[in-house]
Amino acid sequence: MPFIRISVAKGTTAAVKQAVSNAIHTALVTAFNVPDADKFQLFTEVSPEDLVCTPEYLGIRYSPKITFIQITANEGRTVEMKKNLYRSIASAIAETTDIPAADVFINLIEVKKENWSFGNGLAQYAPAE
Repeated sequence: MPFIRISVAKGTTAAVKQAVSNAIHTALVTAFNVPDADKFQLFTEVSPEDLVCTPEYLGIRYSPKITFIQITANEGRTVEMKKNLYRSIASAIAETTDIPAADVFINLIEVKKENWSFGNGLAQYAPAE
């Protein structure tokens, strides 16, 4: 059950957001074997003064189109699966929007299964007591 937080520049169109959403979800289904119906995403539009990013890091130059994607998911994926996920997301976003792959910044947070509640105050993935 990944939960995705996506921060984009203020004024990003609905079409671009939809393309970013689809790129992330498709990559998660393919690279992480996430069920197709398991889609939980939150977009936040950020004004230029609140979208703070160094102009260059690790040889990558960023533009005002920088898009931050934070994925919280269950632990246990291999490094190869993670690399495939990152590559798939960045290339799909670059192919379907005007956001360059260099501007796709991804952070993965891994948690234990019992750290989720899908509603009703229950820990649906926690082991039965």
